[in-house]
Amino acid sequence: MPVATSPPPRVRLHPHGLDLGRGEVVPLISGAIHYWRLAPESWGACLDAMKAMGFHMIDTYVPWATHELRPGQFDFGTKDPRLDVVKFLSMAHERDLLAMVRPGPHVNAELSLFGLPERVVWDRTCQARTPRDHPVMLPMVPVAFPVPSYASEAFLQEAERWLWAVGSQLSRLRFPNGPIVLVQVDNEGALYFRDSPYDQDYHPDAIALFREYLEKEYGTVQELRTSWGNELVTFRNAQPPIRFDATGPDEMAPHLDWMEFQERLVVRALKRMAECLRTSGFDGIPTLHNLPMGEAVTALNAGRITEVVDMVGLDTYQEATPAAHRILMRRVTELVSRCEGTGVPAFGAEIGTGFPPFMPPMDEEDSLYILIAALAYGLRGYNAYMAVERDRWMGAPIDVRGERRGFAERLAMVHRALDETKFHTLRRRAPVRLVVPRTLRRLARITHGFGPITPAAFQVLGARLRASCLEDEGVAALEGEQFLLAFERALLGQGVAFAYAGGDLVEESTRGASWIVVAVAGGMSLDLIERLRRAQRKGAQV
Repeated sequence: MPVATSPPPRVRLHPHGLDLGRGEVVPLISGAIHYWRLAPESWGACLDAMKAMGFHMIDTYVPWATHELRPGQFDFGTKDPRLDVVKFLSMAHERDLLAMVRPGPHVNAELSLFGLPERVVWDRTCQARTPRDHPVMLPMVPVAFPVPSYASEAFLQEAERWLWAVGSQLSRLRFPNGPIVLVQVDNEGALYFRDSPYDQDYHPDAIALFREYLEKEYGTVQELRTSWGNELVTFRNAQPPIRFDATGPDEMAPHLDWMEFQERLVVRALKRMAECLRTSGFDGIPTLHNLPMGEAVTALNAGRITEVVDMVGLDTYQEATPAAHRILMRRVTELVSRCEGTGVPAFGAEIGTGFPPFMPPMDEEDSLYILIAALAYGLRGYNAYMAVERDRWMGAPIDVRGERRGFAERLAMVHRALDETKFHTLRRRAPVRLVVPRTLRRLARITHGFGPITPAAFQVLGARLRASCLEDEGVAALEGEQFLLAFERALLGQGVAFAYAGGDLVEESTRGASWIVVAVAGGMSLDLIERLRRAQRKGAQV
């Protein structure tokens, strides 16, 4: 693949949105529309309805399996007019709408196999593996399937061929020659929701990468043996743990190493995909990755992801309940703290407007409440998923013919209010930050007590760590959570504005704070200690 030399960026991220280089910053007010699921004669009416509602940008997936005819051959509208994504995006450009494209390779989109070709998911060399070397199956509606491995060289090469094909078709539509101002790298990269700590990935390529990681981290075999408490282990024979079997703190190192490696594995794959997109022609525009619900107890490390993509957004689908409100507060304030510290907009990459038939129903009141609460906690832009109705989705504000429903008028009112107040330029000040160290989250993962049932499921339902951790071994994680929740209750009771902050970018996420509260799970890394000291020197109390 030829390597393109990057021109000056056409589009830059700005704390308030997107700087298009024409003396204005455009807020990220976006809506999702899936061109291949609509009749082409309806595209114009649907785009017109979105613009009339006040959306500045459209969002669409570009699904691999839908476009692939056979390995390496794709239909972008030559045979099926519904697949003419270039025409669709050109119609958006004619209407002065911007566009975010999301080519995967994983798109979900409520598609069977998450939009991946059947030949890829059933190729054993591409499949993630269990500790017993079986394919890792995702029991997803409407059909279960084996998930790909983020370590598999075979899968990554297949994915790069697809991303290269998308770039060859769509990169000419980058702003200002077209509407594309953002490109997403993969989708909700939580190991395809099979993210329990010992679920995967035991693929041979993953084992080899794990050993390389250990050698880089420890340097010498003796350091590894001392840390692992195993005089027989070497960089060539080290095996990742397959269950939590530590009986004390001195036996935790292999498990914590495995958790950190999984985080690095996801980032490594995202880096490969991002580089492929850039060299295929998508240079000069920002990249994005979106975090799913329950991301705090998955292998997704937002701090590390920001090293390989330009912006990390948040997905949320919740009913309007007190428990859901508290979850939203924690997730959004942590996102906002990180984004403010790194100078990018806090973006709700998917805020549910409607729902798929296999999820609990969300009505208009739920959607509006969650959206407005998220904005109040600091979001500066959002993507309505879905804005336009389609199969396997109910309750979107625009139907498949481009007719607006009552919900559309209520969203339009919100958009007018956001524009009139220049809401994207405002900031929620939070003098107190509650820091969750990465080690605490890794401890919560390794002490998860429900096998293949993802820890994220408990988080989404509002359950505390006590509900899913092995209590005897997970005391540090449980006590750390209780410590933070006690502060949360006290601050809420006193009306003191606060925000959560992830320990992965603690210095950036606590910028401007007057008070910093850290939940220490038995100890802190030297790096975290030094970052906190720097915050103290800038006037914060820790």
